[in-house]
Amino acid sequence: MSKDTTHTQPTSPEATADHGAAAHAAETGTDGSSVFTELLASLGDHHELNIFFNHFTVLPVILYDADGLHVYKNEHAMTEAGLYTSHEGHPVKVSDGSHATLDLSVTNFVAYEWIAMAVVTVLLMVARGRYKKQPLEAPKGVQNIIESIVLYVRDEIVRPNVGTIARTHRLMPYLLGIFFFVLTLNLLGLLPGCHAATGALGVTAALALTTFFVVNFIAIKDAGIKSWLKHLLGGAPWYMFLIMVPIEIISLFTKPFALMIRLFANMTAGHIVLLSLVGLIFFFKSWLVTPVSVSFSVFIYLLELLVAFLQAYIFTMLASVFVGLALGDHATEDHHNSHAH
Repeated sequence: MSKDTTHTQPTSPEATADHGAAAHAAETGTDGSSVFTELLASLGDHHELNIFFNHFTVLPVILYDADGLHVYKNEHAMTEAGLYTSHEGHPVKVSDGSHATLDLSVTNFVAYEWIAMAVVTVLLMVARGRYKKQPLEAPKGVQNIIESIVLYVRDEIVRPNVGTIARTHRLMPYLLGIFFFVLTLNLLGLLPGCHAATGALGVTAALALTTFFVVNFIAIKDAGIKSWLKHLLGGAPWYMFLIMVPIEIISLFTKPFALMIRLFANMTAGHIVLLSLVGLIFFFKSWLVTPVSVSFSVFIYLLELLVAFLQAYIFTMLASVFVGLALGDHATEDHHNSHAH
């Protein structure tokens, strides 16, 4: 195992200053037409934490190749070690330019996921603590907001789609966690100088894949494996299985795929439009464009705020709907937890 033993110099103030496209264009004389490329490149993932217009090289780089496991405390330390260097934001070997067999590094989007989990955990713990201290008093503040969201998700999203109260309570921890997690990631992405992790296919794919396993696990557990297999016929006669079964199997995967693409596309599209509107100022290099660009940017930003809540709602709603579809006629039955509350 290769460990980082180098002693790097403290990061200068310039290293943590704003590296926005405007400053970069002014310093390097970049042509205005390339500002769009500079802005769009900032949407991607990095091996440094980009938050509030600051760049912090504090994320560990963990690589595995034929020579073993290589651990560095940050990207700068990796470069100084001499085995790997950074090319277009990705570690490559200095010797031949090849990539590591496995990159387990903590990237910018991973850090945002951790931040989102921490924020959700703290908010839920605050609400829980107030319930324990004052169980009979009316909720207020954060506690009231959390309770309203939880009740809405339970009564308006999960319960009408999954069939029974017992199944609703079994699925609530997962679906409620998905709702808060996606919503928090979306809102973090709207803060100035921050990134939306839900604009990365890897993040939305992981959420969709988890939903795929949860949906089919509940369907098999509650309806039984025979009913689940029979459901692959789509209600058609048994002699149609050569046609219906492949179609239904494909539909099993297209549902989570739709979840993945929908969340990714909606969150990415809004940020691209915002960055493009800002880029118009540098493209035309005229103050006359600024009022129009800023006005449309504010409008799109408010629309993005609505989309942040809407996408969390849609993801949770579709996950609940997919559970009901997978159960079919067994949606109103619950043989395994008939006494659950």
